Amino acid sequence: AGKISNGYSGVQSSVPCNGMGEVEDAQCTAPAATTTTTTTTSTTCGAEGQQQLMELEDRETWSKKIDFLLSVIGYAVDLGNVWRFPYICYQNGGGAFLIPYTIMAIFGGIPLFYMELALGQYHRNGCISIWRKICPIFKGIGFAICVIDLYVASYYNTIMAWVFYYLVSSFTTELPWTSCHNAWNTGNCTTYFSKDNVSWALHSISPAEEFYTRQVLQVHRSHGLDDLGGISWQLTLCLLLIFIIVYFSIWKGVKTSGKVVWVTATFPYVILFILLVRGATLPGAWRGVLYYLKPEWQKLLATEVWVDAAAQIFFSLGPGFGVLLAYASYNKFHNNCYQDALVTSTVNCLTSFVSGFVIFTVLGYMAEMRNEDVSEVAKDMGPSLLFITYAEAIANMPASTFFAIIFFLMLLTLGLDSTFAGLEGVITGVLDEFPHIRSKRREFFVLGLIIICFLGSLATLTFGGAYVVKLFEEYATGPAVLTVVFLEAVAVAWFYGITQFCNDVKEMLGFTPGWYWRVCWVAISPIFLLVSFLHILFFFPQYNKITIEQFCAIFDSYREQSRSRWSL
Repeated sequence: AGKISNGYSGVQSSVPCNGMGEVEDAQCTAPAATTTTTTTTSTTCGAEGQQQLMELEDRETWSKKIDFLLSVIGYAVDLGNVWRFPYICYQNGGGAFLIPYTIMAIFGGIPLFYMELALGQYHRNGCISIWRKICPIFKGIGFAICVIDLYVASYYNTIMAWVFYYLVSSFTTELPWTSCHNAWNTGNCTTYFSKDNVSWALHSISPAEEFYTRQVLQVHRSHGLDDLGGISWQLTLCLLLIFIIVYFSIWKGVKTSGKVVWVTATFPYVILFILLVRGATLPGAWRGVLYYLKPEWQKLLATEVWVDAAAQIFFSLGPGFGVLLAYASYNKFHNNCYQDALVTSTVNCLTSFVSGFVIFTVLGYMAEMRNEDVSEVAKDMGPSLLFITYAEAIANMPASTFFAIIFFLMLLTLGLDSTFAGLEGVITGVLDEFPHIRSKRREFFVLGLIIICFLGSLATLTFGGAYVVKLFEEYATGPAVLTVVFLEAVAVAWFYGITQFCNDVKEMLGFTPGWYWRVCWVAISPIFLLVSFLHILFFFPQYNKITIEQFCAIFDSYREQSRSRWSL
């Protein structure tokens, strides 16, 4: 008897089991001399088919198609779309960067995105148990995905705690990072937005920067990774509230999280539109837009630009975290996942592009106010771009409190969507692999998982927690996920077989993927991943070493300034 890959193909298709313990005549009939073998095969086939049919009937599905689409969009569109893409774009040639970015999306990111959706929807399993049906020797990929998701949740939600701290601090008539008259400010604090003529010296620090480093992170109370210092109770309380929201959003499964994303996935687009309109009306906004889009064609000849484009589209769409497998496994069998892949990936890429206008209109305004070039203002990258540069610009706008509240509320909803998705990837993977846990109480398992993530986050809540977040973000996530997805692509295309995979897609959708998709899955996407991984392996560590040294040097200077202030 042939294999049964899932409940539908085992019961409703021509696979040799009809789900009732009988073997189909066409494929499971044996000669009279082998009656015993046929009977044994029939019994095994029937038992396996009945078990898979029961699992299929018990598995919950999305209430509506739009719940699934919003969940996938909410997962793919996260904080990286707001801070990483604009920085990567202007750093790698402005408008010229859109060429390698689009090429990498077409030939690398979208095919992998589509592949994971199709795998999850056809086999209807999470990231661990799905490998029993694809290629059991690669089952370690599923466990690796769960480990990655857990430590990503540990540091990613700490960034959300920072956002929550800013959100709570915004409910004042005057934002606390506006002036230099606070307890955490040093003598070097200088505000160039004041009415007095203030000279900006080499050692001058903006009040927004001191609020971020000395009040929120409190890195001046740490000596580095070797001495992280105590735990910030304010950030711990913020993180606890974040995890409480996450728990009650996902504890019942996709039935509840599918409703929550109606708010968390759509609200950021409303705020982005408001901020875009506000930014476009600021003086000097055109300077930021020009700097963002001005093409530098000579940079297209640099290998780093193409590798950055590959990395950006890959981490933006997010294959390899088990989320797409988990979400697609709750779809109906004949759902058009091909159309879903194209729609959600397009929305994600367009969101990144529009976010660049939101950020750079404000950077142009900052440059106008400082009387500097945009390149001097846009030096910050990563979280600093949001928590220092953008926060400072908001603080000096009319109606600053309102814009600060909606901006950080937007960041919070962006992060929550990704947290829901990452943890759902782990939950679905573990519960599908160990169904006896699901049969008891999903709620208790989710609670235990949330507690583990919270305890794992304690190191990032210390005064030196920013060092830990930087360490995980730079070294722990990128190489690991690239390796996992590379092995996944090879396992599906070369071990499971591209022909078998295309037949699975045809069974679901009624048509076979064309040669473009086949070539991408077999050759282009694996090469795309391998080149990105090798670039990180051979070139990225030195870059990171410089970045971390500079990063630590900045905070060392803050610590020395603090000591000098106390001695005075």
